[in-house]
Amino acid sequence: MTADTGNSRALRSAILHCPAKATPDDPCIEYIADGVLWIDNGLIKACGPAAQIVPMLPGSVAVEHYPGKLLMPGFLDLHVHYPQFEMMAAYGDQLLDWLNRYTFPTEMRYTDYAYARRQAEGFLDQLIANGTTTALVFATSSVSSVEAFFEAAFARNLRMLSGKVLMDRHAPEPLCDTAESAYADSEALIKRWQAKGRLGYAITPRFAPTSSEAQLEAAGALRKAYPDTYVHTHLAENRNEVAWVAELFPERRSYLDVYDHFGLMDSRSIFAHGIYLNDSDLKRLSQCRATLCHCPSSNLFLGSGLFPLKRALNAGIQVALGTDVGAGTSLSMLRTLGDAYKVQQLLGEQLAPSLGLYLLTLGAARSLGVDRKIGNFEPGKEADLVLIDPLATDELAARVEYNTGPESLLFALSILGDNRCINRVWVMGEPVHPATPSDCPAQL
Repeated sequence: MTADTGNSRALRSAILHCPAKATPDDPCIEYIADGVLWIDNGLIKACGPAAQIVPMLPGSVAVEHYPGKLLMPGFLDLHVHYPQFEMMAAYGDQLLDWLNRYTFPTEMRYTDYAYARRQAEGFLDQLIANGTTTALVFATSSVSSVEAFFEAAFARNLRMLSGKVLMDRHAPEPLCDTAESAYADSEALIKRWQAKGRLGYAITPRFAPTSSEAQLEAAGALRKAYPDTYVHTHLAENRNEVAWVAELFPERRSYLDVYDHFGLMDSRSIFAHGIYLNDSDLKRLSQCRATLCHCPSSNLFLGSGLFPLKRALNAGIQVALGTDVGAGTSLSMLRTLGDAYKVQQLLGEQLAPSLGLYLLTLGAARSLGVDRKIGNFEPGKEADLVLIDPLATDELAARVEYNTGPESLLFALSILGDNRCINRVWVMGEPVHPATPSDCPAQL
């Protein structure tokens, strides 16, 4: 499958994105009240005010008009478990007990390729329906689970990243591999899927407690052998987990130092959670340009703790957002952004709407090193985008009179919005949601 769709289209509505100059310190947004996005062969050709872009369009390009709607870049979810989608809202435990009671039994089903493929298809349907067009996705320790996910994502021409989960201890025997099989299976998957279409491979130790030193050493060797891969794992999510890591690796300075010691820390490393880190950890993360993925909904649901966003950003660390489904309670990045705001309120801090948009679009793309391809509407980028309906619910419609500008609207969407706000989604310029639009856009 190629990026060249052979199509050219123009979409007219309000437009909101973070321009290239946006940074965590200055997460500026660009808002165009009446804008046009011109897409050619799956890539963005031009973006700007309608008065500027419409005269540039060839006569063969019809303008699809979406009055009252809002075009935004497709969202990025940098930590989510596709096999756990079916076990969202599993009641009553904190992290370690929750894994044993719910997660591990669920993941045992994914040795069946046909089952895994059905679940992967359903997961991707829901991800897209929530406006997420790129995700960093945990599979399971089964090769079948990874093959199923990549096959489904490749068929849809999605920019997705995943990898086989590595764990050779402290888990049910059917889910455990070995250091040797983890390396061999991962290497075969890397050769098959890394950079195929729009896919990327992530070396994926579940978390330090479920990998022996031999397996972590193998993971580091994989990362060195295949430098275009990523590292994706969990870090310092729960106090009991942190204490367990200290018992299992007494010679290491900290939980983070375990990963660092085995060569798993660099600019392509994404660590989910990172709630309980000391100043030395933060300094090291910044030096390596690694990313912390804040998963507020999951942290609240499992009672894990409150992520100190301001402290991380002040330390110069790249931060992204993740739903962490199934401990997270929704695949909606809008709801995730709303929960991130609430977490900061509990810490006596604030999360500006503009920074929130940066974290789930351009900032996340920078964390993955793909900001030259996605993340905003610069010409030449891949046309993954979402059309938002700001009046999708009665609550949002009632809120309209208080919207005093794009930041106000964005904040309202993050607190009151969810998948009902996702009117349409395009991937590489091709419509993918809804499958059969119930209404046709006006043609200009």
